[in-house]
Amino acid sequence: MNHDVRRDGVDHPAQPEPQAGGDLTATAPAPALADQITQDPALRTLRSTTRGFAFPVTVGFLLWYLLYVLLSSYAHGFMAATLFGSINVALLMGLLQFVSTFAIAAWYARFANRRLDPIAEELRHRYAAPTAAEQAPRNATPQEAGE
Repeated sequence: MNHDVRRDGVDHPAQPEPQAGGDLTATAPAPALADQITQDPALRTLRSTTRGFAFPVTVGFLLWYLLYVLLSSYAHGFMAATLFGSINVALLMGLLQFVSTFAIAAWYARFANRRLDPIAEELRHRYAAPTAAEQAPRNATPQEAGE
């Protein structure tokens, strides 16, 4: 098989040539279907709901992290203050960075399960190609249906 070396220097397998009368678009979704999916109000709702969660939470976490970095850099006395035992403010805030990361991940998982997954499942069901089992005749045996 011929190979194609592109600008990135990586040896990529050559793209298959269309056979006489053949069509390479059989494996790719039809542009009309792609346009139909992107125009679907459910997809727009899914995207806006995702952005409505992700952007504010990301900004909030970055501000929280920036506060930690700035206090570590410019407020040495505050960060060195002992809270209890050998635990100071800097150590507590550093550990809270990990806690907040895992809390945000759990929060997003719950959010996705409740708000995003139902919409995504609806879109998947609406636009999914039928599987071989769905296309098999109803009276076919499992061996005939390709199972």
